[in-house]
Amino acid sequence: MAELRTEEEQLDALKRWWKENGVSLIAGVAIAAAGVVGWNAWQSYQENQASAASARYQHLINLTAGTQLDDASLAEARELVVEITDNHGKTLYADLARLIDARLAVADEDLPGARAALEAVIDASGRDYVKGLARLRLARLQVAEGEAEAALATLEAGVPEALAAQRAEVRGDAYHALGQTDDAGEAWREALALADAREQPLYGVQLKLDNLGHDEATI
Repeated sequence: MAELRTEEEQLDALKRWWKENGVSLIAGVAIAAAGVVGWNAWQSYQENQASAASARYQHLINLTAGTQLDDASLAEARELVVEITDNHGKTLYADLARLIDARLAVADEDLPGARAALEAVIDASGRDYVKGLARLRLARLQVAEGEAEAALATLEAGVPEALAAQRAEVRGDAYHALGQTDDAGEAWREALALADAREQPLYGVQLKLDNLGHDEATI
């Protein structure tokens, strides 16, 4: 009888516990299950988005691989850039698409468009290397547009050490545009030294130094 009473008491206790906690337990299980389903759905969505961004970017690469684009191809390429940046704005593909857009704009003699594309990368990207690459290209554009002082400021804003040789070259270009030939020569020599140390080919810099020597001799 004592054993039976104990079993009955345990059963009563279990019934009371279930009455008090059963709804919460069921809700918790349901929420957990929904969370798993939701997480899996989100992961699947992210994978699909990444695949879509990759496919559109690859199409953009293929479309712009040639040295020259006809008007129809250029228009399609720039539409692709808009599609990628609108639909996948936080991805690396969007950053790279904007860099391509800047190159296309320069080829189309749309320098304000090129500047806007590079500034968009600098403002929107969370990747230091990509931001630095955009600053490097923007500085080149600024030198070409007669804004050498602005180019130097752009370079100072942050270009990664992996691009140090190219940074020194553009700094030399800016100094040369300002008529500061000593500073230009020093920067170009630094660019060559960095490129040699890192085994990174840097074409045209030695020619700039040679021409600088001719200019100084003429003066």
